[in-house]
This record gives sequence, C-alpha cells and structure tokens, in this order.
Amino acid sequence: VEINVPTQDALMVEVAARFAAQDGFALATINLDHVTKLESDVGFRTAYNAQDLVVADGNPIVWVSRLAGKSVELMPGSELVVPLTQLAAEKGVSIALIGSSDASLAAAADALKAAAQGLEISYVHAPEYGFDPQGDAVRAVLKDVAASGAQLAFLALGAPKQELFAALGRELAPNVGFASIGAGLDFLSGEQVRAPLWVSKIAMEWAWRLLSNPRRFFMRYLSCALVLPGLGWRAFKSR
Repeated sequence: VEINVPTQDALMVEVAARFAAQDGFALATINLDHVTKLESDVGFRTAYNAQDLVVADGNPIVWVSRLAGKSVELMPGSELVVPLTQLAAEKGVSIALIGSSDASLAAAADALKAAAQGLEISYVHAPEYGFDPQGDAVRAVLKDVAASGAQLAFLALGAPKQELFAALGRELAPNVGFASIGAGLDFLSGEQVRAPLWVSKIAMEWAWRLLSNPRRFFMRYLSCALVLPGLGWRAFKSR
C-alpha cells in the first residue's frame, strides 16, 4: 500500500479537482490496525488496491514514513470530515452520510451544516447491523447514492467494511467520492467521545482509548505493537 497523498493541502487540491471533473474517488486512511488486517486478509488487500487516495492516520505510520525517508503528514479520518465538508459546500457539491445509527447521523448532519454554510446533504443511510459490505443491500444503497446527486459520501462503517464498500462504490457509482472515516460522524454527533486534545498532542490517544475500553482495544493494540518493529525495519531498509 502506498501513501500517495502526503499532506492535507495536497488532498484538498486533489479532491477539488475531482469535484470539478465530476470524477469519483475512494479515500482510505491507513493506520496500524489496517496494516495488521492487510497482512492477513486478502479481501481487505484487494479493497485497498482499489483506493485512489491513501493518507496516514496514526502517529506510528508517520514515524515509519520518516524512517523510510518519505515523511507524510498525520491525517486522521475523523479530522478530515469537516474540511472535506467545507470544501464540498464551497464547490457546490452535495454529500451523503452512511453508517452509524439514524440518531447519530441526524446529529452529525446538524453539526456539519453548522460548520459549512450552504451545505447540501442529499442522502443519509444507516445500514443494518452485520450487513454485507458487498451484498445486494449495499448495491441498492450505492444506486441510491448515485441517483441522489451526491459527489462525496462519508463512510462511517469501520474497517474493513468501509473500504470494501468504497471499492464496490468505485465500480457502481464512479462519479462519487467515498471517504472512509471510521468514527468521524459519531465524534461529531457526540455518540462517541474522542480523547482530549492534549492527549492527542502527546500521541497517547491509543492509551486513552485502551483505558476507556480495554476489552475492545487490548487485542487490537497488542497486534499493532507486534507488527510495528518489523514495519519500522522494512521502512528503514527502504531508504
């Protein structure tokens, strides 16, 4: 997987150009959890190969990029939602919100309209729990997204579902940009609470999450810790 968009400024320029050309895209935000999944899940790797734009989500990815001599900027998916929405409003592009719950999406929609004057939200959908990200129901959703006129769809579905959804979207709704943003909409709605800013600034958001929900995050972060030394060594050798 290549991180092919190194900075947020570069991302905004690229997305604006695609809006103007009515050309869709799939945006993935790679982090260590994704790396562990990519090493063991062929379907996830295939979905990542269908992503047009890949940015660095997580300080370990940024640190590894420096070891490789190809430094990239930290761009968590949740922090891209508002800037991308503001860009869409500025360019007269309508958006779609997909994921989470009906209540969370409604609250997130209100927050985004407050942050981006003139924003048009043309489609909102909360898939059923346990849905197949490449099944018939998703194909119907993608047809509806394309018909809505939206050129940007935020996918708040978690990995690997959101990346699989986006990969199928590139085939069935080629004029739509799909941005996989994890819990980004839940943070906006207040459904989930993000770590305080000072915790993020010292690169300890992972510890805050672990302490907040050890049962959910312990095995995930253990897998990430185990894969990091090998990833760093490969990066250093690639300089």
